[in-house]
Amino acid sequence: MSANKTHWEKVFTTKLSNEVSWFKPHLHISLEMIANAAPPTSAAIIDVGGGDSTLIVDLLQSGYFNVTVLDISTTALQRAKTRLGDQADKVRWLEADITQAVFPANSYQLWHDRAAFHFLTDPGSRDAYIELCTNALAPGGTLILATFAQDGPEKCSGLPTMRYSPRDLEQHFGPSFHLVETRSELHTTPAAKIQSFVYCRFTKLSN
Repeated sequence: MSANKTHWEKVFTTKLSNEVSWFKPHLHISLEMIANAAPPTSAAIIDVGGGDSTLIVDLLQSGYFNVTVLDISTTALQRAKTRLGDQADKVRWLEADITQAVFPANSYQLWHDRAAFHFLTDPGSRDAYIELCTNALAPGGTLILATFAQDGPEKCSGLPTMRYSPRDLEQHFGPSFHLVETRSELHTTPAAKIQSFVYCRFTKLSN
């Protein structure tokens, strides 16, 4: 078991779903950006780092039926399955480190991440993520990426983080993506602390 996986298993085995700092009953900004992108309900959607997120519940309730949740933590994925009950069978569950995952080209029409990218402090890991996302997202598809903003926390869940502006993210993802929409959020954690997030919606232009 990698050190990264060990860390996240510890987080999810020692805190309840509504005790982790990023918990929200509904990811309203993500849902609004998905609605703005207007993918068909048949669109292949992946939620990266979404193991214990509530987003999958809202996606299924909105009629999406070709959805994948990827997370490094077995415990996080099991929590999400438990939350969904009988509907868990409608979801594809992937237990993997996103920097080491393998997807066929053009696998997804929408890629969502509110949990993983800002923890990639190593340039090699960031490059691996960007390459994977660029390859796996079909041309014309949507990337919705939420990270800690420039005034966001320098550490979260005991790990250092990266902080970004929309321009930073635009530069990282390069000429294959067009920035369509940005939003800011001041998220109140269960411990009543404020975390500053930035959300960006991109359109994939080419492979």
